[in-house]
Amino acid sequence: MADSSFDIVSKLDRQEVDNALSQTAREIATRFDFKGTGATIEWKGEAAIEISASADDRASAVLSVFQDKLIKRQQSLKILDASEPRQSGQQSKIDIRLKEGITSEDAKKVAKLIRDEGPKSVKTQIQGDELRVTSKSRDDLQAVQSLVKGQDLDFAVQFVNYR
Repeated sequence: MADSSFDIVSKLDRQEVDNALSQTAREIATRFDFKGTGATIEWKGEAAIEISASADDRASAVLSVFQDKLIKRQQSLKILDASEPRQSGQQSKIDIRLKEGITSEDAKKVAKLIRDEGPKSVKTQIQGDELRVTSKSRDDLQAVQSLVKGQDLDFAVQFVNYR
């Protein structure tokens, strides 16, 4: 019997993030507590978002609304790398970088975790910014998925290409 496999990846759904950003922009435009604060949220390039408001607490509140919208769209908050509020003239700004892909160090950590705590028949292989997991037993692969989901990793994980 041929080996079964799946890939562990860290990808973001740009459409869902864009929808959450649009919903946040609409909400801060209509909410009473944001009136007159100049609060905005917008894309800055392909993988960055900028929040600006007249005060640090208002900028943090916009970030909180954005995080709520992402959660409602089943997006992990681990894709966000938000800076602390900083002053820029009269405005307070928060820069958010969107994280995608698994770094080689993180891939090595996950591979070591699977080797140490996972079923013995499972093999891992790092392929660029993803990690391929193979085994003859599908039950072992499901055990690996449970193991990885149970860990508190500092990046979002998805399981794709299950064959």
